[in-house]
Amino acid sequence: MAKRGIKDVAERAGVAVGTVSRVLNEHPSVTPEVRARVKAVIHELGYRPDPFARSMRSKVSRLIGIVIPDLTNPFFAELVQCAERAAADRGHNVIFMTSFDDAAKEADRLAQLAGRKVDGIIIVPCNSPHAIKAPKGLPLITVDRVLPHHPGVAADHRGGARVAVDYLAKLGHRRIACIAGPSGSRPADDRLQGYLDVMRTLPAPKGVKIEPLFVNAAFDYESGRTAGTFLLARPRAERPTAIFASSDQQAIGCLRAANDLGIPIPAGLSVVGFDGIPLSNLITPRLTTIVQPMAQIANAAVSSLLGLRELPKAGKPSLFQCELVVRESSTEPVLEPAASASR
Repeated sequence: MAKRGIKDVAERAGVAVGTVSRVLNEHPSVTPEVRARVKAVIHELGYRPDPFARSMRSKVSRLIGIVIPDLTNPFFAELVQCAERAAADRGHNVIFMTSFDDAAKEADRLAQLAGRKVDGIIIVPCNSPHAIKAPKGLPLITVDRVLPHHPGVAADHRGGARVAVDYLAKLGHRRIACIAGPSGSRPADDRLQGYLDVMRTLPAPKGVKIEPLFVNAAFDYESGRTAGTFLLARPRAERPTAIFASSDQQAIGCLRAANDLGIPIPAGLSVVGFDGIPLSNLITPRLTTIVQPMAQIANAAVSSLLGLRELPKAGKPSLFQCELVVRESSTEPVLEPAASASR
């Protein structure tokens, strides 16, 4: 069957070519009756407009570029999915690329996306200290790892960590350790600060000194397992009764470390994660975690790029509140806190 064009659609629908174009671009001047008729013909003929030709005519590509550090991280994969859904709701598609957490590759990806004439770029910057050079005239917004010189959208990492540690403290835990993220990462540093905020104000039993206990680690499963093993390899009287992990991946690795050491969850150790990745609700025991509002964050980033929402000012990111979801990996401490944890 010969490929159908816009003229075929117009002829079958009994309208002008310009009317079909306005329907495709969701122009409000088209009446509902004509819009429905044209869309029915488009579906009947299987007509698909050429996006490149449309972008050349309108100078709007209807494409949004996304750069993430690591596609294997389920958090970033969910971010891309939520952003794609938000873009589709606004008549746009997405092109995503991976920087592999490398500044040079990140700069290359930005240049490639600029060459594709995208309408804007969403980027989760790599962790290494570097400056992002936004392509000239192209709106760019940072997500999650916000930077001081660019507009940004993120979860309230520090506030979410406070909620997690405060929850453990209200359960009665005092020997609460933290698996922090990589030092220098904005989300990791903010979550560590949230942990410290609570630990430094906890009331202590008489004669017991409460001190923070934390170790920095990458956000992945194996690093969480290694960090968990390190924190739990202490005499029983000094061992943490609870661990706040700065990512769900770390928390799941920590659960494995506890299992390897014969420590029951949650009777012998409570664990709380951060992110709310789908796997956190599938493991045994199911993980108590701080859930980031991914759909809200993605919607805000897409809307800001497309001018449907005010772009946040550089250095003043839009922050979204997280939610504590209590599941099976946390409970009251079985043992009374007896000795202070030392750092």
